[in-house]
Amino acid sequence: MTNHSSRKQPQHQLSETRFWIQRLSKTAIRAAHILGVAISSGGFIFHLDKALWLNWWLLAMFSGGLMMAQEIYRSKLWLIQLKGVLTFIKLGLLASIILIPQQQPNIYIIVLLLSVFIAHGPAALRHYSIWHRRVIDEPKRMRKKSLNG
Repeated sequence: MTNHSSRKQPQHQLSETRFWIQRLSKTAIRAAHILGVAISSGGFIFHLDKALWLNWWLLAMFSGGLMMAQEIYRSKLWLIQLKGVLTFIKLGLLASIILIPQQQPNIYIIVLLLSVFIAHGPAALRHYSIWHRRVIDEPKRMRKKSLNG
């Protein structure tokens, strides 16, 4: 007789299968987002005909929304950490293109640069809480197996 309880995962941890499904889906959504941003960039920066890039822009916005939803679901702290706040600033900058369309290329380039800092900046920068004025993260006992690798 085998002891099944020794193979059970603690409640807060993901099974290996679920971890990989979530990890691969997060990676696929991020890949779709980068593809949409990369292809629609030409349209924004060089004022190309909208028909050439609009669907790619919609892909970028939809996949970006999915990534935001995943982050908020994973941790509500994302909303007050710089990685979340800067994401909302990026959305505000993109919306500002409607008010100042002559600055569209410059605004878009700023948004792209902010994206690099959000995605690849040091954890101390990304996890800095504008509310607490210090780096915060989920307590260790509350963390799920990380999907970020």
